[in-house]
Amino acid sequence: MNYLRWLAWAAGPLAFLLVLLIAPFELALENKVFAVAAWMLIWWMLEAVELYITAMLPMVLFPMLGILSVSATFIPYANPIIFLFLGGFILALGMETHRLHERIAFGLLRLTGSRPAGIIFGFMLATASVAMWISNTATAVMLLPIGLSVIELVGSDERTQPILGRFALLMMLGIAYAANIGGMITLIGTPPNLVFAGYYYEHFGVDFSFLEWLKIGVPVGVGLLLAGFLLLTKVVYPIRSGNIDGVDELLEARWKALGKVKRGEALVMIIFGFTVFLWISASFWNDLFETRFLNNTSIAMLGGLLLFTVPLDWKEGKFILQWSDAAKLPWGILILFGGGLSLASGLEAAGFIDQIVAWITSLGFQDVLGLLIALTVAALFMTEVMSNVALVTVLLPVVFGIAEAMEVNTLLLTIPVTLAASCAFMMPISTPPNAVVYSSGLVNVKQMMRAGIWMNILSILVIVAVIYLFYA
Repeated sequence: MNYLRWLAWAAGPLAFLLVLLIAPFELALENKVFAVAAWMLIWWMLEAVELYITAMLPMVLFPMLGILSVSATFIPYANPIIFLFLGGFILALGMETHRLHERIAFGLLRLTGSRPAGIIFGFMLATASVAMWISNTATAVMLLPIGLSVIELVGSDERTQPILGRFALLMMLGIAYAANIGGMITLIGTPPNLVFAGYYYEHFGVDFSFLEWLKIGVPVGVGLLLAGFLLLTKVVYPIRSGNIDGVDELLEARWKALGKVKRGEALVMIIFGFTVFLWISASFWNDLFETRFLNNTSIAMLGGLLLFTVPLDWKEGKFILQWSDAAKLPWGILILFGGGLSLASGLEAAGFIDQIVAWITSLGFQDVLGLLIALTVAALFMTEVMSNVALVTVLLPVVFGIAEAMEVNTLLLTIPVTLAASCAFMMPISTPPNAVVYSSGLVNVKQMMRAGIWMNILSILVIVAVIYLFYA
């Protein structure tokens, strides 16, 4: 651990002790909650330890300081939305284990031609399509070596060598940006979306439906993907060239290498399709049978359970997924989300959320559109320097309160903040996909920032326009 990492590690507990000693607030409960929040926020922002470890602090400090009872502290760690996370992660694991995501990606890449702009669009489309369902990090990691193979082909042809540097740059940026955008499209595509779903359930006692999210996720995602492609290839880094020999053959060879659809892949496809069908049609079946027997969480867990219980090979006693595969699941995200909910409960119990809401509403925003833009801009640029999950975990309870205090549609303010948290395009540290493509050495920070600032502005325009149109 280097010197700066040590300082970051020490800053958290020191801030905690300092707040308790100074006691800046009148009530003891306020001082205690603020001290814990300061410790957690410092560690989250500076990443002194893993985000998931920081999320465990309320487990110890809340009961110890008398902020919340043991049961009240731990209930958020078993929130139903955590199991929606888990079910979605299991479905993604099934796709990765049986390589269904590769078939989806290569199937799309074969359709986009062999011109440079067409290839880049194909990679962006394939990346976004896969990132809708599995981790954007895993998606970027999967597409990167394929992209590098295509870049190598471009470099091997004398006719295309002059565009090699720009083509490579656009390929890397396209993969990173599309991975971030793809996760925005579905409710399970990226953790911030599920954090929103968790708070929505906490506030209203009902699920935010998968179909309702698609109604906004699709236009925002498709709009950003198309506008981002045009921005990258026509404005920021224009590229023109004829067909690149060998690309079609390379992609065809990779497609054929997958072979015929195997039994495991087919079963994952069926279960995945069945799960998505239930997510989209849940309200219809609930209305038909006049009971709420289907919800987002139970459907996700049904899909996950089927992957562990549907036989792949009767003779060998193998199932589509084995329990040993569960070691690959990102369990830490579940703890992170629970820790955020627990912190929010503490802040609410101490009255901090009400105080922040009162302060923001006192600023006198007369125009809801102005407040919508301000919150979207704040969330988007804050997520460039801190975890998007940590950001929405802390910010969303406040935004829910602001919407209720101003008597405006809650979704008009909360969804833009959620979506903006996934739009970190400027720096390698902002999102894992950015870091993945930066590691290739084909894109530098200055190039990413030059494209990223325009992508950020574009994101604000698209998000605000779509959400205002739907919910104003």
